[in-house]
Amino acid sequence: MGATTEEAVALLHGVGVFETLAEPDLRQIARVAVPRAFAPGEVIFREGDASDTCYVIRSGHARAIREHADGRTITLAHFGPGDIFGELAIFDDEKRSATLEALDELQTIAISGPDFRRLLEEHASMAVKLAVSLGRRLREANERLTRQSFQTVQSRVATVLGELVEAARKEGAGERDVLVTITQADIAQLAGSSRESASRFLAVLERAGVITQGRGRIVVNDPAALRGYVY
Repeated sequence: MGATTEEAVALLHGVGVFETLAEPDLRQIARVAVPRAFAPGEVIFREGDASDTCYVIRSGHARAIREHADGRTITLAHFGPGDIFGELAIFDDEKRSATLEALDELQTIAISGPDFRRLLEEHASMAVKLAVSLGRRLREANERLTRQSFQTVQSRVATVLGELVEAARKEGAGERDVLVTITQADIAQLAGSSRESASRFLAVLERAGVITQGRGRIVVNDPAALRGYVY
């Protein structure tokens, strides 16, 4: 089922890249957005594809990956409801820098780059607000990279788990016993560590009762305890 304009505006309100835009601006964007659905495992676009559309997730989950010539796959990011991906397409037509695939039934709204750039040309104030938002996001990304460069593997893994818990809570998870559907390999890649190092630390967390591991899933029994491993 497609999103109404009101539903699309409400969804866009929560997207970081649009945080500085006013309601009339978001309404303009919502009018050019179209619903797109993807099946579990479906590839939305591949690394190297032409870039002309960005997507905001209404429901479901996706991940960004890079595939090496030797067959290895590296997970770069996970996305859930309210997240945007492929957003560079709204500014230029460069090739895609990663492959995006749906992890489950994925409902999105899609915004084409040409439509968005036309809006920026017609509404100069929107372009200024967007530039401010992008500047904030760049500073935040630089600060996050700086913090990570000084963190241990344990601290980075605990940080990734904490971020996944927060994402699950936005979808209705409670304060404790939060289910996170993710593999050890994906956690290691998101944390920038080897799988072996991440696995050893996850085992430490399990022995401490902080998490319970299963195949392709982790239950974070005590999310607050993760903060004790982040420094």
